[in-house]
Amino acid sequence: MAGQSRKWMILVATIWIQAFTGTNFDFSAYSSDLKSVLGISQVQLNYLAVASDLGKVFGWSSGLALMYFPLWTVLFAAAFMGFVGYGVQWLVIINFISLPYIMVFLCCLLAGLSICWFNTVCFVLCISNFPANRALALSLTVSFNGVSAALYTLAYNAINPASPELYLLLNALIPLVVSFTAIIPILRQPPFEPLPPDGVRRDSLMFLLLNILAALNGVYLLLFGSNSSDLTSARLLFGGAIVLLIFPLCIPGLVIARNWYLNTIHSSFRLEGSGFILVDPDELELHKGMVAHEANRESYQLLNEDVLQNPVKTMIAAEEDEDIDESCCCKKLITRDQLEILGIEHHLGQLLRRADFWLYYIAYFCGGTIGLVYSNNLGQIAQSLGQSSNTTTLVTLYSSFSFFGRLLSATPDYIRAKVYFARTGWLAIALLPTPIALFLLASSGNASALQAGTALMGLSSGFIFAAAVSITSELFGPNSVGVNHNILITNIPIGSLIYGFLAALVYDSHGFNGIKSVTDSVVCMGRGCYYLTFVWWGCLSVLGLASSLVLFIRTRRAYQRFEQARIISNMVDS
Repeated sequence: MAGQSRKWMILVATIWIQAFTGTNFDFSAYSSDLKSVLGISQVQLNYLAVASDLGKVFGWSSGLALMYFPLWTVLFAAAFMGFVGYGVQWLVIINFISLPYIMVFLCCLLAGLSICWFNTVCFVLCISNFPANRALALSLTVSFNGVSAALYTLAYNAINPASPELYLLLNALIPLVVSFTAIIPILRQPPFEPLPPDGVRRDSLMFLLLNILAALNGVYLLLFGSNSSDLTSARLLFGGAIVLLIFPLCIPGLVIARNWYLNTIHSSFRLEGSGFILVDPDELELHKGMVAHEANRESYQLLNEDVLQNPVKTMIAAEEDEDIDESCCCKKLITRDQLEILGIEHHLGQLLRRADFWLYYIAYFCGGTIGLVYSNNLGQIAQSLGQSSNTTTLVTLYSSFSFFGRLLSATPDYIRAKVYFARTGWLAIALLPTPIALFLLASSGNASALQAGTALMGLSSGFIFAAAVSITSELFGPNSVGVNHNILITNIPIGSLIYGFLAALVYDSHGFNGIKSVTDSVVCMGRGCYYLTFVWWGCLSVLGLASSLVLFIRTRRAYQRFEQARIISNMVDS
């Protein structure tokens, strides 16, 4: 009983950690000031943003550290890396010390690495404490990483809204304080206790409640996250956000109350037919075994029974096969080296030889990564369009919609019993807002278009970031997800370098339309500063959307087989 409540305490602790460690999302709030103090060009500023993303290349080091050190030491190592990385930048931006450009670059790299280490700690805690519902636990906690910029904006407005360098000080101190707060439940981590099926369903309902609370948190930050009318109101709003983050602590209390109720009051209430059925390793093993023995007579009869019970679905599948046969070229494109079964483990060599991985890589590279680079350039985009005073509002808008996108990534798991759709299909849908946003930004430079485009970019990239772990696990094996996902996200620093560099070249080339700051760094003004960048990013995002559609078509059959196997297993169990 106590162990069940302690695991929910750990989940709340991971929510706190994630909520205050997405410090890379507020880079655009102080980037213009950092550029001015250092006297650097837009290209050099882009390299500093890339340095933060390069931390993901060394993310494997956190897994290596966990092999030799306890979890709490890795947590505090991440906190102190962030403290040094952001703290030194704060000393530079307030002109307390002077450092060469390369040292500031290394500080950004160290700060970015700290975020990776924090994420690893949270992933391990979620997976070890919620193995049956780990997809829900991961999507929930990762979602809160998207609200970091909005929370820091509230804190900034509550302390000193006239000092952008305050972001760096908060980035250095708050994660360290949160780590000290979270250490108690982490040290009291309960031993693993297998849950019965009804226990898994009850946990799923708890996650539904937590997602509702998270949605309320997101709405609150969206409405009030950039409100800075006066200092008193800002402090009250920041206090309200902290209360909403503390409120999930009620969940352990609900667990204790439920256990007391069940042990003292007879109840025949039972949950049946829950829709919260997720792809976990046990289901994947069952699926692989059933597909491997499809020729078996009993399996064949069960499949026939399922066909009779679901004739519409069977007819649709038959029509799809006929459509594929109609076009030989399309059939070769779709069926060549096609993934047949979900959950097959892929080592590095197999992963790199599989076409599905590269389609997935291109979709991420031309989708979510563009959204991240957009957020890094948001400060200069707002400045070039004469919206410098609204930079914090735009940062909060991107952060809040990124949070909603991450929450929406759990939708397939909640509605699966009623509406089943391959997760790669959801990925394609999530990529659709990106080209719409970019072409909207290219066509209009007014404030409304900027806000709408920023919201769409945040929504799309947030969904992709949160759904990527589950997609990697399903397509290339749950046991290899740590290595394979780190290979996938190498596209982020590569994309950050390429996209940011091209954007910076366009920006500096239009410098004659702008002005020179006191430090001789170019400040570009006008729509031309980012027009070509938005057009190119929009075209590339269309390529990412096309790649995701091909990936969905190629993997659709594997997802249908998995779902059919799950239905059959439920029929057998019942």
